[in-house]
Amino acid sequence: MSVSEEIKRLHELHQAGALSDTEFAQAKARLLDKEPARIGDSGAGSDISQDLNRFRRSQRDRVLGGVCGGLGVSTGMESWIWRLVFVLFTLSFGFGLLIYLLLWIFVPDEELIGN
Repeated sequence: MSVSEEIKRLHELHQAGALSDTEFAQAKARLLDKEPARIGDSGAGSDISQDLNRFRRSQRDRVLGGVCGGLGVSTGMESWIWRLVFVLFTLSFGFGLLIYLLLWIFVPDEELIGN
C-alpha cells in the first residue's frame, strides 16, 4: 500500500469517527516521517534473523535438551507451551520429535556464548 493510499485510509477512518483529531495527526505524521525502504535494507527481516541468532538452548529451564526453555526465552512464551506443542506435533503429525532432535543438535547451549 502506498503512502497516499494509507493517508486516504486514515482520512476515511477519521471521517467515520474511528480516529480523533490528534490520533489522525499523529498517524499522518508517522507515515510522512517514515523513510522509504532502501535497496539492501533488510527491515523487519533483520529483527527475525537477530532473534534466531540469539536463540540458545536453556541451561536453567530444561527437561531434556533445553530446546523448549530456549524457545520460551526467545519468544516470551512459557516453556511448557512449547513442550506441549512438540508433544502434539509428535502425536499428530509425527515430526515433532525430529524437529526437537534437530534443534537439540544444531542450536548451541547458552553457556557457550561468551567462550
